[in-house]
Formats: sequence, C-alpha cells, structure tokens
Amino acid sequence: MNMTRRAILKGLGAAPFVAAAGSLLTATSAEAATIDASQFALTSRTGNSYGQFADLNAGLATKLTKVDASAVLADTNRSATRLTSAPSTVDAFAAGFTWESGDQTVDYWIPQGVTTSADAYGSGLYPSSGGRKAVLVSWYFETDPDGDGVDEYPIDKGVRLSFVDMTNASAPTYRHVLLVEPVKTASGEYSFNPVRRHAGGIMWYGNLLYVVDTYKGLRVFDLNTIFQVATAEKDVCGLHTDGQYYGYSYQYVLPQSAAYDNAGKYLRYSAIGLDRASSPDSLVVSEYSVSGTVDYTDGTYNGTGAPTTTPKVVRWNLDYTNRQISSPTASEAVTVGQQKIQGVVSQSSKHYLATSNGSSAGALRTFTSGASTASYVCDLAVGCEDLSFHSSAASGWAYSENVIWNLSEYAGKRYVYAVHADGS
Repeated sequence: MNMTRRAILKGLGAAPFVAAAGSLLTATSAEAATIDASQFALTSRTGNSYGQFADLNAGLATKLTKVDASAVLADTNRSATRLTSAPSTVDAFAAGFTWESGDQTVDYWIPQGVTTSADAYGSGLYPSSGGRKAVLVSWYFETDPDGDGVDEYPIDKGVRLSFVDMTNASAPTYRHVLLVEPVKTASGEYSFNPVRRHAGGIMWYGNLLYVVDTYKGLRVFDLNTIFQVATAEKDVCGLHTDGQYYGYSYQYVLPQSAAYDNAGKYLRYSAIGLDRASSPDSLVVSEYSVSGTVDYTDGTYNGTGAPTTTPKVVRWNLDYTNRQISSPTASEAVTVGQQKIQGVVSQSSKHYLATSNGSSAGALRTFTSGASTASYVCDLAVGCEDLSFHSSAASGWAYSENVIWNLSEYAGKRYVYAVHADGS
C-alpha cells in the first residue's frame, strides 16, 4: 500500500466495500503513451550528513561481526508453509508460501516488496553457483494500524527484510533482518538508525538490494555487508548506553551503502522491477495513484517540478559489471492511465502491472510501450503488492514456464506466490 492511503485501507481484510464503492474501484483499461525520458534523472550519492557510507560501515565493522546474505539464509529461525494450491482469488498459480502465524496476523508490520534470487543472478541461485533459492520481502512498520489517528505503537521501527530460503520448496524457512542507515552519535561513535520509509518495492541485483524511497529516489544496500547485533533490547536501535548494538531484537541489521536521489522531474517511486530481457539489463519504476492521477503535493519531493500527472513507468539502464545504474538519465518513459498500480516488472518493451482493487481481487495487467491499452492477464490476491519476474531460463531455479512473483499485505490474508506470466 502507499503511504498516503494507509487510513483508507485499514480493515479491508475484515469489511468489504458496499457495491457502490466497489464499482468505483473497478480497474479500467489503461491508456499508454511514450514520453520524453530525458526529463527523468537520478544522481548518485555515496554518503549522508555523517560521512561516506563506506567509511561509516567500515567503522561499524570494527565493532560488530560482519556477515553476508548467504550466512543469513543459512541461519533462518522461522518456518513458512508451502502453498499447494492457489490462495485467495489468485489465478494461474505456480508456487508460494504463507508466513508463521505471528507474521501472518501482526498488525504493525505490513509486507510490501518482493524480489528473488532469480533477480539477483540469471541462474536463480544466490550465490550464482551452488547457492540457494531465495525470496526477499520488505515490510514497513505501522504505528497506527487501526487508522484512528492515535499511535498504538510509539516507536516506528522502520523497515525489515525477510530472507526466505526456498531451497527446500516443501519447507521454506526465513529470518527477518532490520534495514538501517549508518550514522554517528553526538559523541562521534559509529551507530545506525532505522530506515523509516514505506519500502513499497525492492529489487535484488547481484549483491545489491534497491529499495524505493517514495519521494526521494532509491536506497541501495550491499548484501555482502550485514552486521550481527545483540537482541536483548526490543525497543533500541543502534549503539545503546550499555555499549552494545541492537536492532529492535533482530539478530542482523543491513546498513545502507548508497543512494540515487531523484534529480529530474518529480517521480513517485512506488515500485521497482528488474528487466533482464532488455539490453543492457535495466530497472523500471512505477507510480501509484488512487484515481489515475499522481499526487505530487502529499510530501517533499526531490526534483525540479511536476511532470504530467498520469502514472508512469520509467526505465534506467544498469551496468552488469558493478550492478549499479549506468546512466543518470532515464532511457525510457511511458504513461499508463491506470489507477492503483502496486507493482511493475518489464520484459523489454512489455510491461506487467499489479493493480489493486480494495477488498476485491487484484489483477495482473500487461501493455507494450506506446500501446493504447493494457490487457488483463489474471486475478491476483486481495491486497496485491510488488512484482518480480522469474524466467524459465534460470538454470539453477527454474519453473516450466516464466512466472511472476507477487505478495499480499492484509493481516490474515498474506501470501507470497508466483503466477504463470501468460495467465494460463
């Protein structure tokens, strides 16, 4: 879900809209047009007001044990349940899982983004040779889950990431890791703060994890640099008065390593997807809107002013050798007259969208760059969110045909699953 609509969607899992409201939320055909991509740009940032990310993380490494994503996947501590049939309203089901009961029903952590080791490497494994099959899911912390304007939980714990080991598909396991930003204390000690963002979309590419920052651009996290911390303090993040480091009782924290700040026209960074079918590899960003018109007045945006307010899909090329964005200027931009876009992923000029519909089924839709309409592919779960493409060409973790991963957010109805990309 998008930050500006949290209160609107509270309780949808329990109370459906009346028929009149439902008709207003029915997704319509999307109109698309190619627009000037050069108006959209990002600028690379390697630090914050406390110093360079590399130096700050190096300082933390002198205080804490450093591990990588492989070590976390080998140290899972929670059990997921394999889905053997389509959950909820999902069509074209291929595979999936549900969370442990506590994560399935918790009201203050809400799942949003999904990416897999098939994004990270073409083999579908992490590491690319002899590694594990893995899914990553982002969750944001909601201090006011019932939307009454009063915080039930006084501490916003930011964003956590679930590392799900899918190597044994019949018995997936996982562990939560807290995302943090490295900083220094007032006395100059190395520390870190929670990343208090929506994390509506994530993308795994090599050792890097890209996380959308709605109003600002992209945050980047290096999965080779994860720190092990103490777990006794559930409400402390960073260096504590006892000299120990904590991450709200999570055993591992993943510090930010880079950023790409929006530098062109305003863009709402709602979701992100990897495109391995383009040449070179690229990432695409999509925009959420309630009615088909993007709101650029609800927050403080980086950029030079508002472009057209029709929702857009914008592409940046990637450098395979270092896993970074290769050019600050976007290489493609298209408008899509589609409301409630929750996820995006592309295969060259073909784009897939996850579109939500309140308490009714979401939908997977697709359109080609410059085409006039987007077509329906299949139903997704109620409360559908981010997308991730999984090619049948993946040599180490492949399905019989291309699939697209999705997830749903509502408490008690949370599923992480893949559907056949052609809707069959």
